[in-house]
Amino acid sequence: MQRPIRRALLSVSDKTGIVEFARALAVQNVELISTGGTAKALAAAGIKVTDVAALTGFPEIMDGRVKTLHPKIHGGLLSVRGDARHAAAQAEHGIGDIDLLAVNLYPFEETVAGNAGWNAAVENIDVGGPAMIRAAAKNHDGVTVIVDPLDYAMVMAEMAAHGGTTLRETRRKLAAKAFGRTAAYDAAIAQWFGHELNDPLPAYFVAGGRRLQMLRYGENPHQQAALYASGERRGVAGARQLQGKELSYNNLNDTDAALECLAEFGTEGDAACVIVKHANPCGVAIGASPAEAYRKALRCDPVSAFGGIVALNRRLDAATAEAIVTLFTEVIAAPGADEDAIAIVAAKKNLRLLLVDGLIKSGAHGLMMKSIAGGLLVQTRDDASIDGLDLKTVTRRKPTARELADLRFAFRVVKHVKSNAIVYAKDGATVGIGAGQMSRVDAVHIAARKGGDAVKGSAVASDAFFPFADGVLQTAEAGATAVIQPGGSIKDDEVIRAADEAGLAMVFTGTRHFRH
Repeated sequence: MQRPIRRALLSVSDKTGIVEFARALAVQNVELISTGGTAKALAAAGIKVTDVAALTGFPEIMDGRVKTLHPKIHGGLLSVRGDARHAAAQAEHGIGDIDLLAVNLYPFEETVAGNAGWNAAVENIDVGGPAMIRAAAKNHDGVTVIVDPLDYAMVMAEMAAHGGTTLRETRRKLAAKAFGRTAAYDAAIAQWFGHELNDPLPAYFVAGGRRLQMLRYGENPHQQAALYASGERRGVAGARQLQGKELSYNNLNDTDAALECLAEFGTEGDAACVIVKHANPCGVAIGASPAEAYRKALRCDPVSAFGGIVALNRRLDAATAEAIVTLFTEVIAAPGADEDAIAIVAAKKNLRLLLVDGLIKSGAHGLMMKSIAGGLLVQTRDDASIDGLDLKTVTRRKPTARELADLRFAFRVVKHVKSNAIVYAKDGATVGIGAGQMSRVDAVHIAARKGGDAVKGSAVASDAFFPFADGVLQTAEAGATAVIQPGGSIKDDEVIRAADEAGLAMVFTGTRHFRH
């Protein structure tokens, strides 16, 4: 059982709740030590506080870079309570115990999120804070460490209930949280350096994030799951939920897939709609209005759209909301929503409405991670866009202007369909999608079957090359008139001849879009 907390060091960048916490500690006769801005805030509130410089006998120097890196601080945090040798060293050097540490770090993540320059970012790398946190967390048997203002109330309640001390279980949990915080902080710094130095895959890869919420379960009910914010990119993790029941793991994963595909169409020009089911687009379209784009996207596969995710690149208006709520939908994601539309969606109490501040941009950089047994696969994002590709017509017939527009549209979409992937498109809308097949020709068949007569006169996109002529010939038999694919097969000449014989126009992109 730890003795009552008698001495606390408070040094916070985020001063939320710190005055109230300090006042509650003072009521329990806890001696307060603090630094710079925190000490001034407490003194201004009429709370007795000792400045760290007065304790150490050494002033803050080098613009505050050196202030807590001192034996009287770290000795007080690291001394093992009840150890005679440690006690003797403390007595010899005049080091008192520090029983509680409340620290949050310089706002490095917020600084770099605001596109600060190199010098500003470096100055917001905290050194003394993490050192104190790690010292206190290591010595959690005798020290209570707090890195989150949300934990102040819990600690105060426990102190009040247990004679001014905290329970060992609590200290261990707080220590684990503290190490997690410093690890995530260092990860953010390392990632920033990698980005600035154009070295996204360094010798030591680190990733970290703050837990936003526990989820009911993972992909299946027997799996545990949580949502973390990495701070790298805007998207579903930062969305504001206006209504509907709690988002599930699958909802979040599917909404992310929808927003990634939606990014291909930007926020200028045509309205765009993406409908996703099980992380695959089942309908994508552009139109003069969000309502038109939704109706065109829905026609592609209304069966799969049941229970799906709808993402829009325009504000949700009443007409679009009315159209969407006629079919069971899990999530609507949009950059904004009119009051009339919000009221319409509110009639469906379980339907989640998400407002996404700043839609993801096509070609945005970042990293993708996948865990494997004993390791982690990390790669840069597939940021290749059709707008930046050098398209090459390889058949005798060139695509018409309409065909070329549909080819470009289809290739934007196929990038976001699980491989092997085939997308038929016509007049700015998908009409048939084949996803996740072991053979490309099967994906061709499935997409054509789903599209039916709508495939006639369409353009077709393949995420990777056609290894044989059979797949291309099947698209012609289905009624497609033009094909876009990466090319690169050893049988490209055979495939091109087959396309010429079928009267198809075919374009090579030179870029593959596998998505596993």
